[in-house]
Amino acid sequence: MNNDLQKTEIRLITEPDIPLFVKHRIDYLKELQGKPDTSREITLKNELENYFRNELSANRFFAFIFESDKQAVSFGAVVIKSIPGDFSSSTYLEGDILNMYTIPEARKKGFAGIVLDAILKESKNRGISKLSLHTTKDGEHLYQNSGFSEPAYPFLEMVIKPETLGH
Repeated sequence: MNNDLQKTEIRLITEPDIPLFVKHRIDYLKELQGKPDTSREITLKNELENYFRNELSANRFFAFIFESDKQAVSFGAVVIKSIPGDFSSSTYLEGDILNMYTIPEARKKGFAGIVLDAILKESKNRGISKLSLHTTKDGEHLYQNSGFSEPAYPFLEMVIKPETLGH
């Protein structure tokens, strides 16, 4: 057995895990966006803790923590949304994967793949019919190897800012 996988556990987060989950989401955001000013970081921390508590209790969110030697090293989450359906089903559940994050010293050891596998199984168990995510170039291979591909339909997005509305 690989020594990196000894004394490991993967589990769904519960309400007491949310502060740790948020801490690592902020670490992830700092890697992507840089360090914000302290007051913005504190505000974001508080708002994210409230958001994830509310969504977890409403069953619109789940996340996994992978622990190695009792240290949380990798995370992944899904925000669940119900969308209108078609002739096959009146509604569908879709999920947005977010916060796939492994602490820097634990990267390249397969932990994110374990978290992603758990997310895929849990999504299937919850009846989620489609998952999507944003990824970095470093993460593309992980998702492609798990079956993610370019969208079946053309996909466009617009970031709405007050100045883009113009009316």
